[in-house]
Amino acid sequence: MKLLITGVSHKTAPVEVRECLAFRDEALPAALADLKRREGVAEALILSTCNRVEVTVTTEDGADPRAIVDSFLADHKAVSPHTIGPHLYRHEGRDAIHHLFRVAASLDSMVVGEPQILGQLKAAYAAAKNSGAVCGWLEGLLTRAFSVAKRVRSETGIGQMAVSVSYAAVELARKIFGSLANRTVMIAGAGKMSELAARHLRSSGASHVFVTNRTHERALEMAALFQGTPVEYTRFVAMLPEVDILIASSGAPHYILHKDEMQRVIAARRNKPMFLIDIAVPRNIEPSVNEIDNVFLYDIDDLQEVVNANLRERLKAAERAEELVAEEVERTMARLKVAEVTPTIIGLQEQLEQIRAGEIEKARRKYGPFTPEQEQAIEALTRGIVNKIAHGPISEIRNHAGHPDGAHVIAAIRKAFHLQD
Repeated sequence: MKLLITGVSHKTAPVEVRECLAFRDEALPAALADLKRREGVAEALILSTCNRVEVTVTTEDGADPRAIVDSFLADHKAVSPHTIGPHLYRHEGRDAIHHLFRVAASLDSMVVGEPQILGQLKAAYAAAKNSGAVCGWLEGLLTRAFSVAKRVRSETGIGQMAVSVSYAAVELARKIFGSLANRTVMIAGAGKMSELAARHLRSSGASHVFVTNRTHERALEMAALFQGTPVEYTRFVAMLPEVDILIASSGAPHYILHKDEMQRVIAARRNKPMFLIDIAVPRNIEPSVNEIDNVFLYDIDDLQEVVNANLRERLKAAERAEELVAEEVERTMARLKVAEVTPTIIGLQEQLEQIRAGEIEKARRKYGPFTPEQEQAIEALTRGIVNKIAHGPISEIRNHAGHPDGAHVIAAIRKAFHLQD
């Protein structure tokens, strides 16, 4: 059995190359069926995301997996080897297992520790399973990869620190309020980053979203995204006493919230804490607002510092995660080595048992019948002899499993005991 992973990722290919090789969800069943039908292919998997496209196959020993995958890609994507060749990576055997585990654990992602890739890999597995393209050895390996990813996340905390500005805003809000349940959010401006921050806050428990914008139609559109309430731009400051978290990303060339206004807002809130996120450039909120008690103002640079600190922590966690992945690869290889030689061990045991049973039957015909006591003695004697004979060869088989010269040793033992391939 051979294992090969062929692919491109954000590390090896620009987006235009990845686009050429990508498989749409609706096209996967037919593609998997075609790949599985190709001569020599035992199992197949196609992982296609915005950042990577990978084709994984297991093939029979006599097959050429590289030629099979190249032919498949040429047929389905009409790309020449000259075009995509420089961008392709290929991992075989042990290296392929190591790569698969790293991908599942998000160690090969653009943002190390992001959780999406594991879900995408599980979806690719489900598609292959439904198409009958995985049904044996590769299926077991994928299941192991999912377990490795779970272990990495639980033992390293690699995904716990926010590494985007919008997630960092949520993380800071939690530190200020403890829980975001029933907190109210105001979005001032309609930038993409403020939309993302609001989405994260909403999914973290924030109960209601107000939206204001200089263009009221845009405020209506944004409010609809969050089942929120649009607010007239001129009433923005007057609404702030009702708001716990303000996200400011207006394109205004001047401050839209000043210190004196914020002092009146916090007084109206009876000094209940308020979190202000100013992710506009130029800034929307007068920096001196941060001098007011119970007002917590963070601008884009503050949030980026949080992100950078969290990235450094993730990289530390990634070092530990790499160790765990390497450990799991060793365990998997050990299991595979045992699995490879198990048929030889079973064959040897069956061969010796046939010889033992045959010799006892000859003795019965010549000297029998035996008494129950004699039968018991003969059984114990012959089993003891067979076990002692088998012990040496079986130990050698296990000891040489996976070693460079192991195949020669195992082949010699198979030949000595007349075991069939």
